[in-house]
Amino acid sequence: MSEPVQPLRNAELLGVYVNDHLASATGGIELVCRMLGVHRGSRWEAPLTQLLGELREEKSSLLATARALGIPVRQYKQLGVWLAEKITRAKLNGRLLSRSPLSDLVEFEFLASGVRAKRSGFETLRIVAEADDRLDRAELDRLIDQAHRQYSWLTDARREVAAAVFGGRAGAAERTGGV
Repeated sequence: MSEPVQPLRNAELLGVYVNDHLASATGGIELVCRMLGVHRGSRWEAPLTQLLGELREEKSSLLATARALGIPVRQYKQLGVWLAEKITRAKLNGRLLSRSPLSDLVEFEFLASGVRAKRSGFETLRIVAEADDRLDRAELDRLIDQAHRQYSWLTDARREVAAAVFGGRAGAAERTGGV
């Protein structure tokens, strides 16, 4: 027997939620753009380029979701995250005038955490789609699967970067549990 579908509630909070995820999407796009500038010509360029395209497409999907739900897009949130991402570039990582190897690790870790949060956001919207037919269930399923694949890749990448920065073996952190 399946569980009952709960009716849609707190529509105003859903607007805040979608706008927060839109703002985060802006920050993720900016971070990947910065990372591409650093990793141009490296083994990370192609997967980061693919990720950037997917993040842009996901942001478009979130904008379509906001439109479908009649949610006004709060540009000030996106601008705030964009500005915050720019300010974090000035953060010190143990070096004053040059880029620290720690910067790569912190960026991959931050990106992996952001993708995991994004996946949770798509899962939440998929739950809402059960109560609101204006949401595209198939699209949300696709976005969840895509975010899961992105997180798996970023997990492997950040482990490799950690081993390159500090030594050790990237595979030492692998566990048989899910991501």
